[in-house]
Amino acid sequence: MNFETLKPQVEAIITNSSLSKDEKLLDICKLLETNIEYYNWVGFYFKNGDKNELKLGPYVGAPTDHTIIPFGKGICGQVAVSNKNFVVPDVSAQDNYIACSITVKAEIVIPIFINGENIGQIDIDSNTPDPFTEADERFLEFVCEQVAVIL
Repeated sequence: MNFETLKPQVEAIITNSSLSKDEKLLDICKLLETNIEYYNWVGFYFKNGDKNELKLGPYVGAPTDHTIIPFGKGICGQVAVSNKNFVVPDVSAQDNYIACSITVKAEIVIPIFINGENIGQIDIDSNTPDPFTEADERFLEFVCEQVAVIL
């Protein structure tokens, strides 16, 4: 998969004025999940108002019970606190991991910033062990920058 070919498609979704914000986010989830073989669950979490927790936004993949995640809990909750990318090559090696599915082997979470504030994140689960590279990080940072424009 060439991430460069997906960038214009992400931009096209973001600039499509006929779609609502949530429709755009869902379309981005679908685009990534469909085109990147090892992206098996793709979703967004956003800061839940003034609470120190994340709330599940649009996503594609298996249904999840984790619609609210307290800051500091799991990979997503840790990113909400650290403001840093978190790449987990092997979820079974993480003590503070919230298992969504037994098929998940790896996870990557990239924060979304608006004016320097971490307001959410994109979360991707993979059923493939250790699939994420620096190219995934750079591409997902690009996606998050694009998404920040519509939030």
